[in-house]
Amino acid sequence: MATPLILVAASGLAREVLALVRAHGGHDVVGFLDDDVARHGTTLDGIPVLGGLDAVTDHPDAELLVCAGKGASRELIVDRLDALGIFPIRYATVVHPGVDVPVGCEVGVGSIVLSGVALTTAVTVGSHVVVMPNATLTHDCVLQDFSTICAGVALGGGVVVGRAAYLGMNASARENVRVGEGATLGMGAALLVDQPDGETWVGVPARPLGVPSGLARHRNDGWPATAELAQRIDEGARA
Repeated sequence: MATPLILVAASGLAREVLALVRAHGGHDVVGFLDDDVARHGTTLDGIPVLGGLDAVTDHPDAELLVCAGKGASRELIVDRLDALGIFPIRYATVVHPGVDVPVGCEVGVGSIVLSGVALTTAVTVGSHVVVMPNATLTHDCVLQDFSTICAGVALGGGVVVGRAAYLGMNASARENVRVGEGATLGMGAALLVDQPDGETWVGVPARPLGVPSGLARHRNDGWPATAELAQRIDEGARA
């Protein structure tokens, strides 16, 4: 018998999870929880919105999956659920059945891995992580808790994605670099050097938001980066 499942946050991601579960089984989605009062008592893709987050206590037998699109939002929701007495054992983990998770790879509790994702070897996916379709996670990558990997992202070996970081569609990171905690790497960006915590970087090569394109060594207009960072980006682009 399928395990009852409640999706927390009536989002596009929740609808994607619902479609996966309907197609492949394993869980029976019995409802959504969402704090938008206007949605209470309505349905989404035929499934009822049961109420706000506090209504979780009315469903003690259901597993939970937090489906907010951004990691920082998922973390806030998990913190609230913790305060309501929800223990990690209550969280489901959903991995598309077509995704191979080799021996030596790990996917943490509360995480979502959608179709077409490739994990090679020794990949660690933390808790409440979202990996969208067709992402590539190569050897020894680490996705820390609450991080978000959008569709088409490609990570070289040994990349560390910090807690609650967000990598936009088709972004890439070269081997052995780190995306900082709470950082955002924009769509299509190519990260060549470590990205600091909390910063938004864009472009090819990736650089802090607002910095014009082109190798850093060609900039002379006072763009917001240190000489050391400029040299590191230059060296990465030439490598």
